[in-house]
Amino acid sequence: MTRRFSHLIELLIVDEANRLKDAGLEQIRDMYDRGRFGLILLGMPGLKKRLARAPQLYSRIGFAHQMDSLSEEETHFFLDQRWSHRVSAHSEDFTDQEAVATIFRITRGNMRLIERLMMQVEHILVANQLAVVTKEVVETARENLIIGLSY
Repeated sequence: MTRRFSHLIELLIVDEANRLKDAGLEQIRDMYDRGRFGLILLGMPGLKKRLARAPQLYSRIGFAHQMDSLSEEETHFFLDQRWSHRVSAHSEDFTDQEAVATIFRITRGNMRLIERLMMQVEHILVANQLAVVTKEVVETARENLIIGLSY
């Protein structure tokens, strides 16, 4: 039988697995059975229940973990690691502190939302030839995204 996937795969990460149809999940199960690689399925709440209704796949799941939002401290760490070229999460500068507080207020520690928001911040900075992330830049970026209400 011909293998349709590379023997070089060590880890397959499937984002938004909850959007796959049953046939797609079955294909992933078949690939997993034939290969020697790790598998991570990421999805929205309810994915675990859906997988439980697919016993052939569910029996292969080692564990399921629901990711919580990042704490304020973890959000600062994430911003330092991923966006330090744009915003300093541990700065004593009021402008940085205000921008980081606004990012946290809008995203509530949702890592995917932080990424989307910061990509929009990046676009605004480039388009307006700005160098500093301010509260106003972050709020403008938020207005350009389709996300839930911020508090």
